[in-house]
Amino acid sequence: MLNFEYHNPVKIVFGKDQLPKLPSYLSDEQVSGKVLILYGGGSIEKTGLLDRIKQVLSSYQLSYFKGVEANPEYSTLMKAVEQIRQENIEFVLAVGGGSVIDAAKFIVGAVNYDGEPWDVLARKGSAQFKDALPFGTILTLPATGSEANSGAVISRSEIQEKRTMGGPLFFPKFSFLDPTLIATLPERQIANGIIDAFMHTLEQYLTYPTQNRLQEREAEAILQTLIEIGPKVLQNPSDYDAAANLMWCATHALNGNLRCGVPTDWATHMIGHELTALFGIDHARTLAIVAPRLYEQLFEEKKEKLQQYGQRVWNLDGSPEQIAQKAIEETETFFQRLGVNTRLSSYSPEAPSAVNIVRERFLERNWHLGEHKNVDALIAAKIVEQSL
Repeated sequence: MLNFEYHNPVKIVFGKDQLPKLPSYLSDEQVSGKVLILYGGGSIEKTGLLDRIKQVLSSYQLSYFKGVEANPEYSTLMKAVEQIRQENIEFVLAVGGGSVIDAAKFIVGAVNYDGEPWDVLARKGSAQFKDALPFGTILTLPATGSEANSGAVISRSEIQEKRTMGGPLFFPKFSFLDPTLIATLPERQIANGIIDAFMHTLEQYLTYPTQNRLQEREAEAILQTLIEIGPKVLQNPSDYDAAANLMWCATHALNGNLRCGVPTDWATHMIGHELTALFGIDHARTLAIVAPRLYEQLFEEKKEKLQQYGQRVWNLDGSPEQIAQKAIEETETFFQRLGVNTRLSSYSPEAPSAVNIVRERFLERNWHLGEHKNVDALIAAKIVEQSL
């Protein structure tokens, strides 16, 4: 078992009919002034959630920022930063899925930053956010686990970049998780959420065997639960028990617990981010595209863990090599059963250009990713090429 430090200060408020508790959580944070409600394209207006929030927060002075994209855009978020500065906002309430919550993390850090905030994301010199406004979340889409961690991913389309950020400043003060909200989501978003949670788990599990048996068993439990309930939620998102399990799995997949004492990978994510930046493909779908090909490319070094995954999660039998290979196939088939295409060429006619672009970006950034730090420019390009 590897050394680790673990701290997660996020207060989780889980279940239906919990929204009336929101004022007490703001009071706990000593919020008495202006609250900015940050949200996306307007689905919370159509479902009535925004009206319910206004009702329970009637004693607060509310401001609103609408329009956070599915891949939150730097230029959009800087408008929110300026609004917060002008209106002296005291607290940000992010209402949405991972994109809105990620946006909030960037915004609360950028508000008091004296300089170009993109420099922090681009890791320029010593640029870093030194403080942040407090924020909380109301989760509407289970997927990224952003409601219970301190990481975020921000896009800048004019330069086709997608960058990560995070740190102790960016944990939400609280997060409300209501599984009934899943019933308001389009099927596409539900499928994406299932894949997100599944891949977050695999990134912290599908490396090489360790002696941290608890974390491995927890990862396997999340994967098995998602396989069991994922199709049920797609078929009937009003099934409260299935929806609740999906929401809780997505949170546990990336609240920091699974990484304790184990090696992690994340190469699939970093390659996937480049595909989103280039072609605007949904984040989860880039993971479904990249992961099977990455596991094939790195088959020998991941074979032992692929075998364990195949036996424990998919109940496969055969020789070790057969089980490992079949585990990759089962994973890809699962994604396809959720209605997700796993080939890059299906998403853009410009897909072949990604091979050279990804290679060049890995070289520019001197990236060596994966649990063994051996996913370099050459291997990343091969993975993308095989994903076409």
